[in-house]
Amino acid sequence: MIDFENPSFLKLRPVQDSKLEPLVQPMLIAGEEIVQTFQGMRDGVVFTDRRVIAVNVQGLTGMKKAFTVLPYSRVQAFAVESAGLGDLDGELQLWFSGGLGPVKFELLAGSDLALLSRVIGSAISG
Repeated sequence: MIDFENPSFLKLRPVQDSKLEPLVQPMLIAGEEIVQTFQGMRDGVVFTDRRVIAVNVQGLTGMKKAFTVLPYSRVQAFAVESAGLGDLDGELQLWFSGGLGPVKFELLAGSDLALLSRVIGSAISG
């Protein structure tokens, strides 16, 4: 399991055409679509329309990768904090049932928090 308490994992910037997308593509369910992709130093997070897939790149070469899948169906609540004038990052916090508890992502400027809120909100309400 990925350590969601690790600050370097949590500072994520939005990216287009990420190297993560080909890694998670084989894991996607029929009809599942990638909504946004975020990259940290080496690790990253892919938000789909059904779940969060966190990718932890391990080892010196980065060949070994660990995946943690967090389905929106297990989200009990979520909170969004947008970036302000002096603060360039927004935050997304998800509370999961089943013992995982809260998971917080610090998303740097350029993140579409409104889109993520709509996607997660529709997934947990329906």
